[in-house]
Amino acid sequence: AERGGRRAELHKMAAAGAEAAAEEEKRLPEGDPESGGDSDDEGDSDSSGDGEDEEKENEAEIQRLEEQLSINAFDYNCHLDLIKLLRQEGELVKLRRARQKMSELFPLTEEIWLDWLKDEIKMASEISEREKVYELFERAVKDYICPEIWLEYAQYSIGGIGQEGGIEKVRSIFERALTAVGLHVTKGTALWEAYREFENAILETAQPAPGSIPSPEQQQVLCSQLEKIHTLFRRQLGIPLLDMEASYAEYEEWSEEPIPETTIKNYKKALQQLEKCKPYEEALLGAETPKLAEYQAYIDFEMKAGDPARIQLIYERALAENCLVPDLWARYNQYLDRQLKVKELVLSAHDRAVRNCPWTVGLWIRYLLAMERHRVEHSIISEMFEKALNAGFIQATDYVEIWQAYLDYLRRRVDFTQDSSKELEELRSAFARAVEYLKQEVEERFSESGDPSCTIMQNWARVEARLCNNMQKARELWDNIMTKGNAKYANMWLEYYNLERAHGDTQHCRKALHRAVQCTSDYPEHVCEVLLTLERIEGTLEDWDAAVQKTENRLARVNEQRAKAAEKEAALAKQEEERAEQRKQARAEKKASKKAKKTRIGDKRKADEDDEGEWGQEEELPTKRYRGEGDGVLPEEDMEVETGLFGRSEKPDGPAITKEKASTSRKDIPKVFHDSSKDKVTVFVSNLSYTMAEPEAKLRELFGSCGEVVEIRAVFNNKGTFRGYCYVQFKEEEAARQALALDRTAVEGRPMFVSPCVDKNKNPDFKVFRYSTTLEKHKLFISGLPFSCTKEELEEVCKAHGNVKDIRLVTNRAGKPKGLAYVEYENEAQASQAVLKMDGLTVKDHVIKVMISNPPLRKLPDRPEPGRASLPLAPRQIYGARGKGRTQLSMMPRALQRQSNPVAKAENGMVQNSPAASSDPPAEPKKMSNADFAKMLLKK
Repeated sequence: AERGGRRAELHKMAAAGAEAAAEEEKRLPEGDPESGGDSDDEGDSDSSGDGEDEEKENEAEIQRLEEQLSINAFDYNCHLDLIKLLRQEGELVKLRRARQKMSELFPLTEEIWLDWLKDEIKMASEISEREKVYELFERAVKDYICPEIWLEYAQYSIGGIGQEGGIEKVRSIFERALTAVGLHVTKGTALWEAYREFENAILETAQPAPGSIPSPEQQQVLCSQLEKIHTLFRRQLGIPLLDMEASYAEYEEWSEEPIPETTIKNYKKALQQLEKCKPYEEALLGAETPKLAEYQAYIDFEMKAGDPARIQLIYERALAENCLVPDLWARYNQYLDRQLKVKELVLSAHDRAVRNCPWTVGLWIRYLLAMERHRVEHSIISEMFEKALNAGFIQATDYVEIWQAYLDYLRRRVDFTQDSSKELEELRSAFARAVEYLKQEVEERFSESGDPSCTIMQNWARVEARLCNNMQKARELWDNIMTKGNAKYANMWLEYYNLERAHGDTQHCRKALHRAVQCTSDYPEHVCEVLLTLERIEGTLEDWDAAVQKTENRLARVNEQRAKAAEKEAALAKQEEERAEQRKQARAEKKASKKAKKTRIGDKRKADEDDEGEWGQEEELPTKRYRGEGDGVLPEEDMEVETGLFGRSEKPDGPAITKEKASTSRKDIPKVFHDSSKDKVTVFVSNLSYTMAEPEAKLRELFGSCGEVVEIRAVFNNKGTFRGYCYVQFKEEEAARQALALDRTAVEGRPMFVSPCVDKNKNPDFKVFRYSTTLEKHKLFISGLPFSCTKEELEEVCKAHGNVKDIRLVTNRAGKPKGLAYVEYENEAQASQAVLKMDGLTVKDHVIKVMISNPPLRKLPDRPEPGRASLPLAPRQIYGARGKGRTQLSMMPRALQRQSNPVAKAENGMVQNSPAASSDPPAEPKKMSNADFAKMLLKK
């Protein structure tokens, strides 16, 4: 019954195909008078007006999209939008042209091809028009291996069986379809069944009339047709496909003879192989797009099995769903290049790879190599290279690589046994064009040539010297290389020296080394050694003397320069040390002045208590213990605002407080202790406004949505002013993790920073910066934006070039915009197209600069290495309570200050707590007699 239903369906399909070939079907555009009928008389006038407005809007949008594509033909999404609108409006001529242009630039997806084919089938009535549809099908099956397109192709061809050779043409298309996708585990069965049902329909037409005896010729045709169907069954049962059992049962029912043992054996073997494939097919069915890991596991499985047809098919299946993954294309092309080596198959795959991922230079290079390997005409290879230059690479070095690959190809074409040839002149012309292209086109776009070492010019010089025996031209090229800032590098001079040594003469070698000794700044000793070695082997006594004098003078100057640099560094380090001593002295003087002042009032005991309380409180401030033994830790990004460069800020933000009130507030404010054992349930909050009133209540309300807040410990200075940071402790660890999501939330006009509470002394590698600092090809960095540009306005500009996943406007610590932004797209293709389209765009009278996000390496504040000192920064001025005094110098000798100061010096001039300093007051300096003081000076 099932087979009968399939036969009936096939007959209907064949009849429909014949009818389509005989009758004329024309698709009328929307709004045509013949299709409109009396709608104008019967329709509502308001609906008609709305339709006209919508039509005008669509026409304007179509015009805009066409103009956009005239500027950037590689805008994939713009092509899709234009095709969709044209199909909606019924503009068949424009629609066909738009599809044609897109198919020339990109491989079309299965959905786009099927829509295009169905539209063309409806309009094809004449034989010539059917031939154009056949050509369109041929193009469609080359883009991707899609079972649905092959099945549609075979079904359409059945409509032409009435023409001469129609049956053989249908069989040929079915055979090609089986070769392409007949091994598809989940979708291959449909093609096999369609092919069998077609042959069954042919068998029905070959049966003699009821009651008649078939002639010998008819009998031979019947036997031949039966054998075709038997063969199809046997071929299908030898391939692991889903629902194999149903196909086997159908064969048993259909066949009047027992199934051969060979077929049964192949069927059982295919069943076993199907069981091995099922886990991978099930993984694909259950996985979410893009399924790369599942496909890669499937590919590895097939690679071990070693069947080339099945390996090719699984690669094609993976690429149909991941056509924008360059690495997948690269692995597939590498397999084809090294294993199958079939010209048509290899070149087709390379062509589809560069059309899908035109921004990937590696795919273009492999394509050029494959074309050369399969001896494609030179004009075609050159044309493909020109396409690569216009592909829009995202790095300057990509252009250097593609030029180098093309120059290598041109060099291999030259017969250097001839003094002059057309190929040699073409090679020289290409070298000159490459140098000019990198200098003008690439530098203008990327602000760099991508070839700082002039590798292309170096290779040109090698070709001239070694292969063309034109050392004069090589010297001219090297002279040009050295004028581009390479004369200070020893390796560049030695490269030129080696070339002269191999293909030049001793005189030019000596001249090059003398210039190298004079110009090299990175490794002059090495260059001097090479010069002396040359003169030791080939030079005269005069040459040796000149070389010795030259190298000695040069090395003497180098050593003198190094000594001066070392002295300068030592002086800078000494200045830094003196500034640190001055800061310590200023603190000591301030403390002494306060003690003396309170003593004069008469309350000596109270003064001592206040003084001890003040400095005990100050020892607990995170400002004083951030890089020491303190438990609470500030994120590095907050350190400069919190402490400045050398200690805490001199004037905190907030209302002025009198001395009496400040003294009272210092005693009233409790010390802020941090329990490091509760770091997992605590977050560190910073960059808050100093003028925030009641920060505990404000933050409790803000963080209450994350979970139960146990405690909020706001940090104040010794004058009672809020320091802009605090610790928020939760009851549960999950609440602390949720609180991290509030990072960068605007609070009173400033972005609030929320980070984990981690002691950096115990975890020095911990970073709180949550954004990537490496190359992200799907993300753009935009600079030059107007400060008034909002996130919504920027998204409106960017979404025209792809699907925008996220936009981040960069602000300073006060929440003010910096004119910078990061825009994340779904894939690399959209990002690269956006760079081409948006770079140099004007936004609110500001010309923006757009590039792929590749942040420079972040420099961390480390200790200076031995022998090297960074430039010291000017110390913050430290004044007393009444302003700047007449002198900031101390009359106490520094040696006594060093001995009497128990507090260790920290990085950046910050004070670190010693174990005893957290609980005990600072020790009093040891008193010395005049004799002790004299002895100490004599020792010094």
